[in-house]
Amino acid sequence: MSYMALYRKWRPSGFEDVKGQDHIVQTLKNQITSGRIGHAYLFCGTRGTGKTSVAKIFARAVNCEHPVDGSPCGQCRICRSIASGASLNVVEIDAASNNGVENIRDIREQVQYPPTEGSYRVYIIDEVHMLSTGAFNALLKTLEEPPSYVIFILATTEVNRIPITVLSRCQRYDFKRISIQTLTDRLRELSDKESIDVEDRALAYIARAADGSMRDALSLLDQCVAFHFGERLTYDSVLDILGAVDTTVFSRMFRAAAGGDTVGCIRQLEDLILQGRELGQFVTDFIWYLRSLLLVQTAEDVEDILDVSTESQKQLKEDAGLADGGRLMRYIRIFSDLSNQLRFASQKRVLVELAFIRLTRPQMEQSSDALAERLARLEDMLEGGYVPAPAAYGGGGPAAAPAPAGTAAEEPGTVSAGTAEEPAQRETVSLPKAQLEDLQLIRNEWGKIIRALGGAVRPSFRDTVVEPSGESCLCVVFSSRDNFEIGRRPTIMGELEAYVRQTYGRDIYFKARLAAAGERQDTRYVSDEELRQHIHMDIDIEENEPD
Repeated sequence: MSYMALYRKWRPSGFEDVKGQDHIVQTLKNQITSGRIGHAYLFCGTRGTGKTSVAKIFARAVNCEHPVDGSPCGQCRICRSIASGASLNVVEIDAASNNGVENIRDIREQVQYPPTEGSYRVYIIDEVHMLSTGAFNALLKTLEEPPSYVIFILATTEVNRIPITVLSRCQRYDFKRISIQTLTDRLRELSDKESIDVEDRALAYIARAADGSMRDALSLLDQCVAFHFGERLTYDSVLDILGAVDTTVFSRMFRAAAGGDTVGCIRQLEDLILQGRELGQFVTDFIWYLRSLLLVQTAEDVEDILDVSTESQKQLKEDAGLADGGRLMRYIRIFSDLSNQLRFASQKRVLVELAFIRLTRPQMEQSSDALAERLARLEDMLEGGYVPAPAAYGGGGPAAAPAPAGTAAEEPGTVSAGTAEEPAQRETVSLPKAQLEDLQLIRNEWGKIIRALGGAVRPSFRDTVVEPSGESCLCVVFSSRDNFEIGRRPTIMGELEAYVRQTYGRDIYFKARLAAAGERQDTRYVSDEELRQHIHMDIDIEENEPD
């Protein structure tokens, strides 16, 4: 006798063999036991979750001569006839290849005749979403008011393509994806029955790779056993067969991405490709790894959820500390989009490399997620005592506006520019209280003032800095000569002074100058009292005697 695939050999023969769909099984058994059987059912869900199997079991159960707690006995003449495919009472139709109006008309003619044996004629229409519009319309009347001895069971993986007129005439049952633990237990049970020597860790990975499908899980197990026939099936051998990657590789890849090491990511990806790993499977597994890191960060007692070894949990906790939740969610979004793109891509490697470049170089993107990560990195650098030059992050050059004076509580001599090895000293200058108040007011409101004046002021005053220039006088420092020639005009300066006087009630005189090449504009201005507090000593301010 020829070999039969595992998923065919171990197809459920009774409701008790159906795994992961307890809510549906119990409902159908109760209907059979109580005699409250409907005339039309819609089974919907992803592939391999048991839709067709449950439909066939239900067809046998409603015709069984000796049902046991709602399940078919499997021993009576009718059960054996249906199971062998010899019964005319159960008709299975593939709507993918029989989707025309004439096929539905044949069904309408057949339902006029009662069953030759048993109680019901059952029509199982698989992949019903493939029916044409005309076929659906031809089915409606019969589906709504069939003879009492007819039951329709429609199965589909795309319920969104079913017309609402059909949905309203059926009892709908949604088949869930089967959990990894349920799949693993079933694989272990069948492996023992088949005398397959396999590691538990290998079965767990096959169950995860099946993505909630029992049929896929059994097919993958069948494939792995065939490759290592007569040998113990190990976790490493399963990875080789399925083209998957060990979790330690994900850890190294994530650490490189979190550290901004683009070259390191590309080199590790090159190694995976040379090993023959399948990129689509790699992306899927990497998303799972990122999901595990996010769970470690955001939830407590996740050991049962993650279903990994103690050593792997330790590794996950270490990696989770390298990035915050926002960055992890950005990584997951990028690779989720990549997973969809790879299905139709001819250059998969290029797309994966591009995704890692996006991970390591957020400054190359304009999305809000990338901007948030860039800000987070800047904050980390600031907390470490290093402030990069504005030009390094696309700033406006040497005259880029610093933070408003008087808002930071920094010590004199704070590092502000240059390299981390050779920090430059930030100059601190003390001002009389009145001058400092004028400077702080204008600096805090400078953007609002420029927007309010509009006209020629707004574009020409871009990248300007306000600095003190004596009592009741401020100087506008321009970084561009062209803007300086426009902004220095008396009419513009007079308009600026008038606006400040009218809006803030301050009589402040403004003048302009052009910043020198390489001039720093990060001087910190403090009051005399604040300077005394910082250096813990008294300061005697000497006023020069007039000549």
